[in-house]
Amino acid sequence: MQNIVSEAERMLEERIFPFWHSLRDDVNGGFIGYMSEDLEADPEYDKGTILESRILWFFSEYAAASGSGAALSDAVHAYKFIKEHAIDREYGGVFWSVGFDGSRKDDAKHAYCQAFALYGLSSYYMLTGDKEALDEALSLYGIIEKNCTDETGYLEYFSRDWKLNEDNGLLSGHGVNAYRTMNTLLHIFEAYANLYRATKMESVAASMKRILSIYLEKVYCPEKRREEVYFDRDYRSLCDITSYGHDIESSWLIEEGAALLGDEKLSSLISQVSSQMARNVLEKAFLDNGAVINECVDGHDDLTRIWWIQAEAVQGFLNEYWKSHDPKLKEAALSVWSYITEYFADKREGGEWFWAVSPSDEPLRGYPVVDPWKCPYHNGRLCLNIIKNGDRYGLQ
Repeated sequence: MQNIVSEAERMLEERIFPFWHSLRDDVNGGFIGYMSEDLEADPEYDKGTILESRILWFFSEYAAASGSGAALSDAVHAYKFIKEHAIDREYGGVFWSVGFDGSRKDDAKHAYCQAFALYGLSSYYMLTGDKEALDEALSLYGIIEKNCTDETGYLEYFSRDWKLNEDNGLLSGHGVNAYRTMNTLLHIFEAYANLYRATKMESVAASMKRILSIYLEKVYCPEKRREEVYFDRDYRSLCDITSYGHDIESSWLIEEGAALLGDEKLSSLISQVSSQMARNVLEKAFLDNGAVINECVDGHDDLTRIWWIQAEAVQGFLNEYWKSHDPKLKEAALSVWSYITEYFADKREGGEWFWAVSPSDEPLRGYPVVDPWKCPYHNGRLCLNIIKNGDRYGLQ
């Protein structure tokens, strides 16, 4: 039988970790923010705080799981850069991006960006016990709750001094300007779940429960077995999109987070939603060759294969298999993993994963391999979870 656990170990040790380690910027701090499709790094590209935070999260989690001294050193390096350059000491929160040398560049504040800084800082604290990192994480939690909430949910885009900007172009798409997005809500929840793991604070648990109630009442559409994606202020959906990647990612993330809270009724409701989404993705987006397609917009499928969607599909299908013991889910997960190793793993020297693969299973030109969104978060997390939960999923 295919040993996906040992393959995930090799993927981490031989491809993902060395690739991101090689981008460490020992001159200016942090990690280089851009590499072209031809594996040409640009050391003077801006450093997005989302990317630097996801790098902090990855090295912290990999160091904790493996005991790697190099990964620990990289985590410390990433933390230092965020602490010294990305955190706004005047108005609070983190900037959207800074220059390659840490100079202030885009000083906008976005709830999504705050969430990933909080996510990375929480893992770094759990790795090192550094109380300063925990204080920074708790400060971000307080800032999100103070500045990014209203009576019905979470607000997203702000000026440096926390004045609301309703032109939410950073997280909107498909020709709409969304007042609220599913994506931001999901990752605030994920960040809070990580902070709760680190602290067990009841206030954080209460915030998580509030988000899950919004999710169940406003975001999830039971008739279509999917999340709605973009909303106006009153949670009216702005367009007809099934985002298969976000649905399968959410299917296991919200269930894992809800399980931390010890609320059996809430966990049961979330588990039902999780199963509905995972099976909808299996039925509508999973292809015979193992790929998972991108999305469906106005009834039309986008057949592009995106790197992070494949990673989340493996994890989401495995989670549903663990719950249901339906062999179709395990077979689908193994099939997607095989597709990843065949078509997404970049076999070039110094390569990691391609961003996108065409319907003819060729790497799509024009996509960088590192940019403010392309990171070690989805694929690194998948490999770590496979290794951690191999017995649970019957993988070894």
